[in-house]
Amino acid sequence: MITHSAEHRNIMSGPESELQKRLKGIQWQNGNCLSCIWFATKDPLNADLLDRAKCIHPKLKIYQLVVSGRDWCNLYEEIKMKQIEHKQELALKAEEKSG
Repeated sequence: MITHSAEHRNIMSGPESELQKRLKGIQWQNGNCLSCIWFATKDPLNADLLDRAKCIHPKLKIYQLVVSGRDWCNLYEEIKMKQIEHKQELALKAEEKSG
């Protein structure tokens, strides 16, 4: 039986880690909600164009808009790769704690 901490070590090691393989499947697109900093996806490890999430832009937050990853608007701001990686790291840690 592999514990979560041992599993985490296995994910991060090897020529191409399991984590790298998992993250390759994510389709972060350019110019639409999925790649916008205001798209509040609940699952950054498996985010794709068909995901639906709240738009948390300060001007739009009050409307509680739920948009899909393929939507877009004129308030778009591209999410940086470091931000994506940070969200994914947090999700992995949360997954480890709950599992």
